[in-house]
Amino acid sequence: MMEQYEAIIVGAGIAGLTCASYLAKGRIRTLLVEKEKKTGGLVNTFWRDGFAFDGGARAFENSGILFPMLKGLGIDIEFVKNPVSIGIGERWVRLESCDSLEKYANTLSETFPDNASDVSLIADEIQKIMGYLDVIYGIDNPLFLENMRDPKYLKDTLLPWLIKYQINTRHIRRLNEPVYAHLRRLTTNQALIDIIAQHFFQDTPSFFALSYFGLYLDYSYPMGGTGVLTEKLTDYFLKAGGSILTDTAARQIDTEKHEILFSDGQKLGYKQLVWAADQRTLYNALQGEVSSKVNKQRSLVTSSSGADSIFSLFLGVDLGRNFVSELMGAHAFFTPEIEGLSSLSDWRNAAQAGIEPLYKWIASYLERTTFELSCPAVRDASLAPEGKSGIIISTLMDYELVKYMAEAGEYDKFKRFCTDKVIAVLDGTLFHGLEEKILISICATPMTIANRAGTHQGAITGWAFTNPTMPSESRFDKITSSVKTPIPDVVQCGQWTFSPSGVPTCVLTGKLAADAVLKKIKG
Repeated sequence: MMEQYEAIIVGAGIAGLTCASYLAKGRIRTLLVEKEKKTGGLVNTFWRDGFAFDGGARAFENSGILFPMLKGLGIDIEFVKNPVSIGIGERWVRLESCDSLEKYANTLSETFPDNASDVSLIADEIQKIMGYLDVIYGIDNPLFLENMRDPKYLKDTLLPWLIKYQINTRHIRRLNEPVYAHLRRLTTNQALIDIIAQHFFQDTPSFFALSYFGLYLDYSYPMGGTGVLTEKLTDYFLKAGGSILTDTAARQIDTEKHEILFSDGQKLGYKQLVWAADQRTLYNALQGEVSSKVNKQRSLVTSSSGADSIFSLFLGVDLGRNFVSELMGAHAFFTPEIEGLSSLSDWRNAAQAGIEPLYKWIASYLERTTFELSCPAVRDASLAPEGKSGIIISTLMDYELVKYMAEAGEYDKFKRFCTDKVIAVLDGTLFHGLEEKILISICATPMTIANRAGTHQGAITGWAFTNPTMPSESRFDKITSSVKTPIPDVVQCGQWTFSPSGVPTCVLTGKLAADAVLKKIKG
């Protein structure tokens, strides 16, 4: 007889693990299925030759969500503050308090002296949005609290916050314009706009982008690496009685019989299915006749583009953690040149002239892009051999560009070219002599992410803002609707929902999905 579960969760990233943990806590017989050999998804830490590298998120923002979730589950993780630095050429500013905004504005004014008044307007706009964030994340998210029904808490904390929350979400809705368009209202200097916004996804809403200055102040780093978070959630789920099936993918879903056929040939039954993996895989796996609503959503998912992806280098270097910290801190965003990416045409124009012109375009892109830099050992000395450091270097990169190079038979050469160019750029700017200090080098492209994480077009968060219609709920104040699907007894989590996205949103939607399943099963 086929084995039955009350709930099956497909996808063991941070959203799936959160959902699984709360279902196990609620004593629901749950199976968590993951296509990779281990859980964690893009929230992971891997080791090479004594160096630890964070494969996905470089640090975590709490957003009133992460820490309350851990506390509610009784999971103990040691965190340290994770200050972010911003570098523009040779100018640097450390973001350590709200006063850092003034230092950042001064850095921009020094870089663009003819636009000092524009910078002041932009700083005022960032300050205003930080104020909205202070309200939105002003208390621990009530969804994760045990005392939600306490009369004193309701009267003194929750109700006043809800009133302010409603007011501020209305302000946020008016900031849904893409950040580039919004900044053009404040300055005509395109290079200044690029410096502020070019490390955000294409057509990122202005609230999402400009709110990140405040979120940088909220970053924390878990001792042992970011992968500790998903490892702890995995342990919690197993100890609470849950079951995990790894190295197994869902192939077919019969929604009428509530059955799933997996890649290892076994077929399992479910009462409730939670989809915490790529949406395309879900709709491709559906078998038999489906409703018009399901077909409509399937068409939308199939025609939509994934969010931006990244190119990453993982370097083990013969440089001490103190030396690295003095240059960039633990976590930084660094733009080597003030001539921004808007000065470049689309890569497809260069490709029309041939491969060599395209390589020249890529070289120019890597000279002008913004890099996210992270050094795990600056936060935790045990994450690298003594006297050495691991440095993670990432930048946004178009999946279609990488796919084009692969189809042209240039993939290996492309990876070597990008690796050498990124090292050369950093060697000539921030890390003088870097090339001679490299002990190990690992390269990951958007195709690496697509192949290993299974996300559409190597997306690192979900769906692109450029889609005319989002395949998932994306309104800030409609987050509770984000877990719904048109498929009977199927909910979802971990999809792009509202800004800011990332780990807190995955945790929140994982909890919302668990609540929906618990309500359906237990009433």
